Amino acid sequence: MILPILNYPDKRLRTKAKHVNVIDETIQTLIKDMFETIYAKDGIGLAATQVDQHLQVVVIDLEPNSQDDYQLFLKNFQRSSHKQSQKHHPLCFINPRIKEKDGQEKHIEGCLSVPDFQAEVQRANHIKVEALNEKGEVFTLQATGLLAICIQHELDHLKGVLFVDYLSKLKQKRLLKKTKKMTKN
Repeated sequence: MILPILNYPDKRLRTKAKHVNVIDETIQTLIKDMFETIYAKDGIGLAATQVDQHLQVVVIDLEPNSQDDYQLFLKNFQRSSHKQSQKHHPLCFINPRIKEKDGQEKHIEGCLSVPDFQAEVQRANHIKVEALNEKGEVFTLQATGLLAICIQHELDHLKGVLFVDYLSKLKQKRLLKKTKKMTKN
């Protein structure tokens, strides 16, 4: 099922996600629906907070970069069973924690919750993240490049942080004004 996505400046996007204690059928369905939603919306990542489910669940599916450690990860770790094919590389992160990060990289980001807006954000270009997969198995992933950026972006959602929070106050004010104007129309 394709889930409705909360749009900025909806206050529910600022809710801190709760730890998932049990990976049951409800969580499995949420994960499946989140993957369906990113495929339908042509996205690469989604946090449960964005679909008004305030749980520490993130799904990501992006084409790997040959320089990413993601390639090695895909060879050594069973991918999510959702929509597996040559084209898709689904990853599920439950209760994710960044254990290490270093380096800096500026990257243009967008967000399904902030439609029709992109901005340059600086983030770590190498991270090490630990999480549970959809089967409840602990895994550790080292990521660089776009995958690292995407993971950090989605994990921010779990803390109630949006990529627009990294922008200057002036840019945030302009975006808010533009968004409110679009909502009225």
